[in-house]
Amino acid sequence: MLARGLRKGSGVIADVTSSGALPTLETLMRFSGARHRIIAHNIANISTPNFVQKDVSVRDFQAMLGKAIEARRAETGGMMGPLNLESSEEVEVGDGGALVLNPTTPTGGVMSHDRNNRSIERLMQDHAENAGVFRIASELMRSRMQFMRDVIAERV
Repeated sequence: MLARGLRKGSGVIADVTSSGALPTLETLMRFSGARHRIIAHNIANISTPNFVQKDVSVRDFQAMLGKAIEARRAETGGMMGPLNLESSEEVEVGDGGALVLNPTTPTGGVMSHDRNNRSIERLMQDHAENAGVFRIASELMRSRMQFMRDVIAERV
């Protein structure tokens, strides 16, 4: 078999996994997964006195991802190569593309008498939107991977 003995860092596999939309989808899934943990923490502490919920800016992440995509396009024509994300104040890019989120206190909102800036409606909206982004990115990733499996198995 072609895939036997090839590791992700080697030529063919590295070319396949860093082509097209796969790096973008992987990065989007990593961000959504990390943000989900932040949102879940906010929901779990909804009734904790003096708890101040935190979040990261989706808009800033989208701008960061957009810059990386544009840089890849300029460098390689856009079809090949990894995304070279630059760390920001809220999103640190680690080894292997790992994302470490540093949430901040969102501005706005109304403080309750117990100094909690909770809004269950806003948290549930954030949760649903974030889950939707992850679901779409994972479904697109799954379909791309299935296509590659079909090509390798010569079923196309």
